[in-house]
Amino acid sequence: MLNKFSNKQRSPTRRFLFILGGALFISITVCGVLIIFWDGIPLFNTLSQYQRYAFGGVFVIYGILRFIRIINTPTIDEQ
Repeated sequence: MLNKFSNKQRSPTRRFLFILGGALFISITVCGVLIIFWDGIPLFNTLSQYQRYAFGGVFVIYGILRFIRIINTPTIDEQ
């Protein structure tokens, strides 16, 4: 595990994609949490509470899966 996070610098392209992936992870997860807990969203007022939980849960799980993919991307030496 410690070998994965060594001090090797990534290329600017890979660094940008890492930052973009992290931003998407945060935004998708926050959207899922908002769908679950915020009752005042006009788009989701017609859904029942169970449907909001299920839809928000899908967002949160997708965000977590994206985070796992970001962490497990191989470095140039591992390819």
